[in-house]
Amino acid sequence: MIVKQVLENLDIDYLSVELGEVQIAQSLSTLRLLDFGKSLSPYGLELLDDSKSILVERIKKVIVEAVHYEDEPLKINFSNHLSEKLNHAYTYMANLFSAVEGTTIEHYIIMHKIERVKELLVYDELSLTEISYNLHYSSVAHMCNQFKKVTGLTPSTFKTFKSNRQLGLVNP
Repeated sequence: MIVKQVLENLDIDYLSVELGEVQIAQSLSTLRLLDFGKSLSPYGLELLDDSKSILVERIKKVIVEAVHYEDEPLKINFSNHLSEKLNHAYTYMANLFSAVEGTTIEHYIIMHKIERVKELLVYDELSLTEISYNLHYSSVAHMCNQFKKVTGLTPSTFKTFKSNRQLGLVNP
């Protein structure tokens, strides 16, 4: 919404605005691009103009979509999924991602998967088995071990902790 508002305020015609991407209707002058970038800055947003940074952002977008928004678990592993979606060799993307972000694609995926596990535990609609299946874990044990390694808590301890904390907020 912020990006759309900035585009409209600057009277820039656009075709679409999606997570991390804007399609502009016509080419913009360097001055207009600078204005656009400056207008985004107060919101913590920036324009990416080099192909490597853009590819890294596209990698992040594909991971976030797969982990947080896909209803069905992936039928293939993440490396193949990324290669198919972005038309680049996984090794190239992995090396680029590590160089730009200072972390691996695998670690980035794990962090998002654990955040998604937390969300699903708080919603309390799925069993641990269903969560592990939906997030493409090989087993519930693998998911639980990874969860504990990242958070320091087991999923059941996290769930208990969160529900006790929510009850404390509701009933002071």
